[in-house]
Amino acid sequence: MFKRFLAVFVARNYEFFRDRAALGWNLVFPVLLVVGFAFIFSPSKQTLYKVGVIENQIAHQFNDIQYIERVEYANQAEAMAKLRQHKVDFLIDFSSSTYWLNETSAKGYIVEKLWLSTESSYRRALVSGNEIRYLDWVVPGILAMNMMFSCLFGVGYVIVRYRKNSVLKRLSATPLTAFEFITAQITSRLCIVLALSSAIFIACNWVFDFYMIGRYFDLFVVTLLGTCSIIALALLIACRSESEEFIGGMLNLASWPMMMLSGVWFSLEGSPAFIQNLSQIFPLTHMLEGARKIMLDGATLADISYHILILVLQTGVFIFLGSHFFRWQGQAR
Repeated sequence: MFKRFLAVFVARNYEFFRDRAALGWNLVFPVLLVVGFAFIFSPSKQTLYKVGVIENQIAHQFNDIQYIERVEYANQAEAMAKLRQHKVDFLIDFSSSTYWLNETSAKGYIVEKLWLSTESSYRRALVSGNEIRYLDWVVPGILAMNMMFSCLFGVGYVIVRYRKNSVLKRLSATPLTAFEFITAQITSRLCIVLALSSAIFIACNWVFDFYMIGRYFDLFVVTLLGTCSIIALALLIACRSESEEFIGGMLNLASWPMMMLSGVWFSLEGSPAFIQNLSQIFPLTHMLEGARKIMLDGATLADISYHILILVLQTGVFIFLGSHFFRWQGQAR
């Protein structure tokens, strides 16, 4: 069994690395995105004010000021951590008539002036902390998006091409089982994606010095589990079809909602509860939330055990269903 697995694994690696166009694109595309966001979303060009509100928000004339986004927090400790990291510019607790300001935040200074124009009786409190750049927040999304497309299209199209060109038909005549074939494909793509993404992250981190509080090992574990889940999803999508047009539509149907609703480009904080709940069905959401909590909040694997459990369960379900419904030939004979 291991020899058959190893043969498919090695053959798939050779096939990928010999395609220099695909290899070059997987290396260059995320680097271009990181560099672009580093310049386009510089701190001087961020104009949106974000105000945190602890517990229930009461009617107040400050709420009528336009161009201010308000985010409610039930936990004061979480809200204070957001303020220290400049994720919110101002924090208000209506129940205790207190507001907090980060003394190193230029935006917070402006929001305080707006607040004092409507309310002067609240108690003022100061906190301090270093700013997290938008680049630090968005870089996990950029790399995860690149990994998602590489996994979905790099695996889905390959399986369909194998089936359409009768490669799978010939493999079905060997002792190779569907489970062995699928796990070999997952392991091959996993090694490739992790190697390329790690190299890109290390190189960009050397240039831009990303904000990192947690452990790199924990970040690697979350990335590995998330990649496994997305690869398994691609194999499930491509387990029966032989039409490249159909599989292209199915892969787009899976990738675009994930890219838009998993928090790749923007935070889902403050969005409707329906959108936040819907995002939880995507493996990319759990990989990104886990990675950002490790990088920006210093979370451990125990702190993000919920996301790890979901990724493991999704991977197991996708592999089981993909193996069960896998078809070696495109049309039933």
